[in-house]
Amino acid sequence: MELFIYVFAALFSVLNPLGAIPIFVGLTQDDTKQERSRISLWTALNVFIILVISYFIGEYVLAFFGISIDALRIAGGIVIVSSGFALLTGNFSKKRGVNKKVTKDARQRNDIALSPLAIPMLAGPGSMSLLIALYQEHTSISQKIITCIAIFSVALVIFIILKSAHYLSRILGASGIVAISRIIGFIVIAIGIQYITSALVNIFKIV
Repeated sequence: MELFIYVFAALFSVLNPLGAIPIFVGLTQDDTKQERSRISLWTALNVFIILVISYFIGEYVLAFFGISIDALRIAGGIVIVSSGFALLTGNFSKKRGVNKKVTKDARQRNDIALSPLAIPMLAGPGSMSLLIALYQEHTSISQKIITCIAIFSVALVIFIILKSAHYLSRILGASGIVAISRIIGFIVIAIGIQYITSALVNIFKIV
């Protein structure tokens, strides 16, 4: 249960689906409720598939390129800290790879569930590097199953949040979403720093 809570909380903080609400609302404002539900479902499924693939395949990608897990932790930690600062300062929409050109292009396409919603808005380098590091740290079958359940749970919460995005945007308002995102941003920064420091400790132990 402790591992599940840790993985769920870490992934939810890094993915920050609440920060995706304004963009989701903007991209689906002309869609029907059924179409919004369909996009929400496919976005969550895409995120789940991307994260599971990153979790199980990422280690072999690192081995192919000769990248150590400590180097990944440092790089991933920097990305996570950068995302956290973006959330903390209220600039998260500009830091998630979705600019005006991407938004305009997304409105012209029929399906936005994969891009830009799943990638890069939700499943980005920070979450992928986090999962690869978790794969290295927790090696037993039961731990991997628990991690997959946590990934599925995060995807389920993403579906619920996006499905309710228009309602939440009216209830919370822009200021409410920014306030929550800044709290999450602080947690994200702490997660990123933890990964950087743990990697540095391992490197100095080897030296």
